[in-house]
Amino acid sequence: MNRKERAQRTIEALREVIPSPETELKHENPYELIVAVILSAQCTDERVNLVTPMLFEAFPTIQDMARAEPDDILPYISSVTFPNNKSKHLVNMARRVVEDYHGRIPEPVSELMTLQGVGRKTAQVVSAVAFERPAFAVDTHVFRVANRIGLVKNADTPFKVERQLKRAIPKANWSEAHHLLILHGRYTCTARNPKCEICPINPVCIYYARAQGLPEDVSTLNEKKGKYYCKTRKHYFDDADLHTDRHGTEQICCPACGSMNVYYTKSGKSAKKVRDFRV
Repeated sequence: MNRKERAQRTIEALREVIPSPETELKHENPYELIVAVILSAQCTDERVNLVTPMLFEAFPTIQDMARAEPDDILPYISSVTFPNNKSKHLVNMARRVVEDYHGRIPEPVSELMTLQGVGRKTAQVVSAVAFERPAFAVDTHVFRVANRIGLVKNADTPFKVERQLKRAIPKANWSEAHHLLILHGRYTCTARNPKCEICPINPVCIYYARAQGLPEDVSTLNEKKGKYYCKTRKHYFDDADLHTDRHGTEQICCPACGSMNVYYTKSGKSAKKVRDFRV
């Protein structure tokens, strides 16, 4: 299966369980959206949705925000991450939009990226959601899910993920696919404990296939003899070596023979792990 085929099957499967993929940031217009997206950097949408109603009541238009000072904004956003920086970003963004764009949020990604506090991801979200322009924003969820499934290969930066996804997915589906992957990553393919057993795309997921191939648990190990057990050499040890496997994942290995066929004696579980692309 090539990446285009895998992407098509992924989108089709996710459509079945996520019939209305859209941003979870509450907004009524492009101004409210860009403010919410700026606030959402390294912060949850849920938290942002708690603070924006009072913020927009105090500053209902971008002109109102442009007339404010960062200290005026700060009390309304103090519970989000990095509120001091974000209050400055919001004021400077608003002033630039009023002065250079006559109070209208620009539509192209290239112009949005000239605004303070607006990086490539934020610009693409605003361009796609507010103006229905073809864009593909890559956040931590999209980065993790795309790599795990196998929609991208050797993509170790958000920009590489974006470029490969744009080649694998038809342009008309970029915005929809962006939201499908985000929501899938937020609620099913989570960072710490992905729900692989109920995942609708596990038949095409490379991460799932590799996880299924991990060695079975061993129930007869003696924790008192050492922290680890090498099944190849059949001995216990406490201090392990590390080795990077062919998939780029750092694995625990036996210091005596270099084998990665190592188990934790406390749990009996294999020390092997599948790369999960958490960032």
